Amino acid sequence: MVESKRILAVVPARGGSKGVPLKNIRPVGGIPLIAHTARTISECPFIDRAVVSTDGEAIARIAEESGLAAPFRRPESLSGDRIADWDVLVHALVEMERIDACVYDVVMMLQPTSPLRKPSQLIKVLETLILERYDSVWTVSETDVKFHPLKQLVITDGRLDYFDPRGRDIIARQQLGKAYHRNGLAYAMTRACLLDEKKIMGAKAGAVIISDPVVNIDTLEDFRTLENILSSHAR
Repeated sequence: MVESKRILAVVPARGGSKGVPLKNIRPVGGIPLIAHTARTISECPFIDRAVVSTDGEAIARIAEESGLAAPFRRPESLSGDRIADWDVLVHALVEMERIDACVYDVVMMLQPTSPLRKPSQLIKVLETLILERYDSVWTVSETDVKFHPLKQLVITDGRLDYFDPRGRDIIARQQLGKAYHRNGLAYAMTRACLLDEKKIMGAKAGAVIISDPVVNIDTLEDFRTLENILSSHAR
């Protein structure tokens, strides 16, 4: 607990990934991908309960072998690739409050596809959420100015245009303010944010800016990148 708050960590890991089948349990660095997240959670004593939300028995088994609990299965209605994170988190929260016969104050989503997170980053997220009284806190990384939102373009019916019309007025990078993108390391939100506001980013949202390298696993090339990073750290 942090400040007497009961904290539930949810690791979403459905089995139907199209890019890399069963990527959440694919070995990398000598262990399944999901085990990297489980190891980080094990170093965070302030997390009261850590569970995997999955529709696959193989994923559930490996998650349990890695130290996560798998006391429920995600229903088929929440197993598609267009299911919102909110739906998955609310289902996990409701199931765990029923199973554990308690109320969780905070839910933290830790996706196995972001395996380079550190316990200190999770501590910072929770402290920011609880001590500064936000309803949600996400980890973010600063966006390189080359990819600033006001420099983005779209092509519609073969015609090129600015994604944001304000981009037409940008002539120098000095005009661009800092922009950030979510990096997938951690999302934390209060119970009220999920159940009352029905959002994962509430009306009072905060951020923890991460400057460390982040790898989000979507492709086989991402796995190779992660393997190289883990190998270099092991030297």
